[in-house]
Amino acid sequence: MAARKLPVTPTGPGDNEVLDSLCNQRVYIETYGCRYNFGDTAKLAEILRNNGNTLVDSEEDADVVIVNTCTVVGPTERRMLRRLSQLRDHNLYVTGCMPAVQREAIFAVCTPTIIPPDAIQEKYLNVRTVSGDGVGIVQVAQGCPGACTYCITRFARGPLRSFSLEEVRGQVRAFAERGTPEIQLTAQDVSAWGMDTGHTLADLLVDLDRIPGRHLLRVGMMNPKTVMRDIDALIAAFSGDHIFRFIHLPVQSGSDQILKRMGREYAVRDFEEIVSAFRKVFPDITLMTDMIVGFPGETEEDFTQSLDLIRKIRPNKVNVTRYSARPFTPLAAEKDYPDFVKKNRSRAMNTLSGQVYSELNRPLINRRVSITVTEQIRDGSVMARTPEYLGVVINENLPLGSEYQAILKRDRKYFFIGEREP
Repeated sequence: MAARKLPVTPTGPGDNEVLDSLCNQRVYIETYGCRYNFGDTAKLAEILRNNGNTLVDSEEDADVVIVNTCTVVGPTERRMLRRLSQLRDHNLYVTGCMPAVQREAIFAVCTPTIIPPDAIQEKYLNVRTVSGDGVGIVQVAQGCPGACTYCITRFARGPLRSFSLEEVRGQVRAFAERGTPEIQLTAQDVSAWGMDTGHTLADLLVDLDRIPGRHLLRVGMMNPKTVMRDIDALIAAFSGDHIFRFIHLPVQSGSDQILKRMGREYAVRDFEEIVSAFRKVFPDITLMTDMIVGFPGETEEDFTQSLDLIRKIRPNKVNVTRYSARPFTPLAAEKDYPDFVKKNRSRAMNTLSGQVYSELNRPLINRRVSITVTEQIRDGSVMARTPEYLGVVINENLPLGSEYQAILKRDRKYFFIGEREP
């Protein structure tokens, strides 16, 4: 059955000028979803401050409440709508992915003012400042060139639009000059950067690596399909002094049959070859991947192939998502698995992944590592990162950006507890 057409939801009167009206007010921003959304919020905060607004920490203290929404899966959509309903009596503004694809659902529970994400990008070009400590977020592109059959985000964010090298470089330089220790490069598909402008991610990383400072760049999510277009140059670029040896490479399934149904446009073997190529040059590189379980038509054999791939590849982190039919996607009307099937597969995959983490982490206990402090977790505790982006919690108050040697003492699955060497 064909997917439903997107609803006609033209930009409302004044949507693109709405940010100009927010001046000298107390504003509370609540953000959901991916790092890209948090990047939008960071830019929005700079725009608001530039207009004389004050950012506050709760809706009770605010004249204006802004919710940056996510709708990537059904449970998140329902959570968004419940939260918007709770905030309906406030002077409410909504941005993010939901207004582009589910405006009617939003207006069924509240009557907010819409802030289009494009308006944030346009207004930010007049501000170009960065704030905050610890971790900075730099968006390198919006949208993606893919056609994944399950993804609603591609409708919300549109086709690939790479931000210029000059724009990205300027933001990275601003964070570096501020002393931000970790700068995250984010997009719907970071490795697609430049496909629309005749450049490659390798070009970008080589350029950014020349920016002086003690900062480190974390490259965000990359699609195996777009990684393959220039893999040798990309791997070489990861040797830069300012780049974490970390890749987030979602495979989504260990079955070629399911990958084809997903519209991913690569095979399992392609993913394996990419991982192998990176590990050949950087044996200790940290690998994060994503898996979707319970995809329409996923047989027990398909699911077993996904488990087998985890055993073979041994990633440091697996983000497991239960398939959720999204409106307007090609598979929206496909027969879905019962929740208990998806829950059982999710539990089995998380259990296996936990076993892999333990096997990978056990030999690292009592190892001496170099760390850079990137975040203050709370008073008396900081998060630090190794060059391979392993998280190390140190139970001390240490300056952001400071560098130490530490001993890994305890495994906490997704991070380690470490002790700083005197």
